[in-house]
Amino acid sequence: MRLSEGMVVDGRYRIDYLIGSGGMADVWLAEDLELPRRVALKVLHERYARDPEFIARFRREAESAASLQHVNIVSIYDRGQVGDTYYIAMAYLDGRTLRDLISLGLTPPESVAIVRQILEAAGFAHRHGVVHRDFKPLNVIVDSTGLATVTDFGIARAGISEITEEGSIMGTVHYLSPEQAQGYEVSPQSDLYSIGVILYECLTGRVPFDGETAVSVTLKQMQQEPVPPSAYNPAVSPALDAVVLRALQREPYDRFADADSFIAALDAAEADPGVLVVEEKKNPWKWILIALAVLLGLLIAWGATRDNTVEVPDVTGTNLDAAVSKLSDEGFDVGEITRVNQPVPNNQVVKQDPSGESDKDCTILSFFCSNPKVDLTVSGGPGQAEVPDVTGLSQADAEQELEDAGFSASVESATSSDVDSGLVIETDPAGGEMARRGSEVTVTVSTGAAQVEVPPVVGQTLNAAKQQLSAVGLDFSSSEEPSDRPAGEVIGQSPNAGTSVDPGSTVTLTVSSGPEETRVRVPSLVGLTQSDAESELTTAGLVASVQTEATSIEPQDGRVISQSPASGTQVADGSTVVITVGSYDPNAGGAGTGGGDSGGIGVD
Repeated sequence: MRLSEGMVVDGRYRIDYLIGSGGMADVWLAEDLELPRRVALKVLHERYARDPEFIARFRREAESAASLQHVNIVSIYDRGQVGDTYYIAMAYLDGRTLRDLISLGLTPPESVAIVRQILEAAGFAHRHGVVHRDFKPLNVIVDSTGLATVTDFGIARAGISEITEEGSIMGTVHYLSPEQAQGYEVSPQSDLYSIGVILYECLTGRVPFDGETAVSVTLKQMQQEPVPPSAYNPAVSPALDAVVLRALQREPYDRFADADSFIAALDAAEADPGVLVVEEKKNPWKWILIALAVLLGLLIAWGATRDNTVEVPDVTGTNLDAAVSKLSDEGFDVGEITRVNQPVPNNQVVKQDPSGESDKDCTILSFFCSNPKVDLTVSGGPGQAEVPDVTGLSQADAEQELEDAGFSASVESATSSDVDSGLVIETDPAGGEMARRGSEVTVTVSTGAAQVEVPPVVGQTLNAAKQQLSAVGLDFSSSEEPSDRPAGEVIGQSPNAGTSVDPGSTVTLTVSSGPEETRVRVPSLVGLTQSDAESELTTAGLVASVQTEATSIEPQDGRVISQSPASGTQVADGSTVVITVGSYDPNAGGAGTGGGDSGGIGVD
């Protein structure tokens, strides 16, 4: 099955684009549709997916790699099947490969800082029974902060190799140890050799052994000694030269015992660049020479009468750099530096040997004596601990729980529609992962659901405005007021367009009820002739409605004897006013009467 951009794998991972391709698999950048994160999707080539035994081994080793939770090892999230092949979902690392950085050029301190992190990852894996087998610059990603992360533990092995048939070779030939290149069983020392090649290349820009074929490279490994890195880069110190050459020893037992010893040697080389830190190789003649020296010492002991003791400065509790400087100022050299995890600051000296008064190192008959070398035991920091799961806690509770576990917290904020404001969404490293005590854990705290921008609805009809507000998740209320705009048109909104508000917020709309009516005062019409009354109403912008009523009072004849509405009433412009006009009839009973205002005309 051929993947393509936009395809969704396993109902969860949407493919963005191809990151790279290797001999075993293609690597795609994808979006996790269930969790807000990008992942690197490693998809096995289909030719391997047709081998059931290979797939079984691939799955077992994916599980082995997923168990390695370390700040310098890429996190494995998931594995599954896509079409006729299989995939592994892992953290997407935003940075450059170490190959790119080597091409740009690295200083010795930068090289050591990166390789020290690679060794931290290797040491952690080795302590969990996993050998990587393919350390190389392309499998190391360095981000903008300098954090180095080792990838491709998916081809690593737990115990005896299972990823290829017995006796086969895996890895890039320039970085393989001699025993691995010859098809022999690998060990943690095989990984340390590969890391030694990486350090050599970081320092010099080239590998220690090169050739046109894999066989020629292997023959050079077996027959030649590597040229010291300082021959190509004068900035490499003698001590760092010695560390690299120790890591590249042909025999595994002549290399560093483990990754921690390699790290300690790098620290010592940085502390005193002029000190060669190559430990002695196993040599059966050593003990014979020691025995002869002891015998000779007994024979000449009678001549050793001088006081050969010296007071060794106490440097415990001080920083390693300060300790080395103090010992050097008082004429002492630093011997072996051993790293241990202690609940004290990193690089603090926790033990020294010798301490107090000690014998000098003297030649036969004590003619020539020197101060003894001082071995130092230095704290590597408090070690690692499991990051507590604080998701869903308040920021204060999360910070307290992390502090209790030995970590510091760095707080960031992010919107979330699922997590209430003020509660923790996630941490980096995540809960359950292993991280160095005292290191910083990034805590992402929810600010609530993402706010929405109020759309402009002024000028729209009320129904159109309602639909637009509803489409972005906002509610509304409305009120009317007169205006010169058509009735039903929105003439105002609050909050204004462009304001960011919480989803579900109410936007108040002001809607035009049309032009406001003009109000006029009804004039007093009683007593006026009909024509005069009609004229008055016309002048006031009102309409006359005339009715007659019989009256026995002759002066009321033809005149308004009542009106409705009454004089002084405020009515809308154009309103109708009913006027009652008297019609003289001598036989009408009594004086004329009418509703509203009565006339002031009577009979003498």
